[in-house]
Amino acid sequence: MVTESNLIASENQVETPALGLWQQIKEDWIAHGRDWTKPGFRAVAVQRFGVWRMHVEPKLLRAPLSILYRSLYRKIRNTYGIDLPYTVKLGRRVVIEHEGCIIVHGYCTLGDDCIIRQGVTLGNRYLEKPLESPQLGDRVNIGAGAKILGKVNLGDDVNIGANAVVLSDVPAGQTAVGIPAKIIKSRPVENNP
Repeated sequence: MVTESNLIASENQVETPALGLWQQIKEDWIAHGRDWTKPGFRAVAVQRFGVWRMHVEPKLLRAPLSILYRSLYRKIRNTYGIDLPYTVKLGRRVVIEHEGCIIVHGYCTLGDDCIIRQGVTLGNRYLEKPLESPQLGDRVNIGAGAKILGKVNLGDDVNIGANAVVLSDVPAGQTAVGIPAKIIKSRPVENNP
């Protein structure tokens, strides 16, 4: 039996339609400043293509797309130094600012509107736990050279300083810097009369 409260609850839940491949790529293109030549945009576009091709049926049609994906993936990795496999759970409008030595673990999760800069590693910490990887919330800003290792959760609106080594969780809205990374207190904004 459907009650009135269940009916109202289902009406209040708005389902967000999933974006298609070209819609995602267009959104990423806009997030990267409408410049298709940026290596970060190219890496994200190839990752999105890799995810999309896994839904192509039958597998016979998927095979040539898989060959194309692997070729593009290796080109991006070897030319630009951006290792972003299709198994990464990539949010919307993720921006890779610069090329060079960017490694993202295959089981990593990146939320919407994250920014990654050059020299960043999002990887596992222990050889005996190869599937543990960082989980990033929305609007996470990662500075150049930062290393985020192991099963680490970064909340929404987190900032990671340049060259920080993050080994533990960072709550939402915080900034972590240093080796190992420590959360810093933000200074209150003073109003000048």
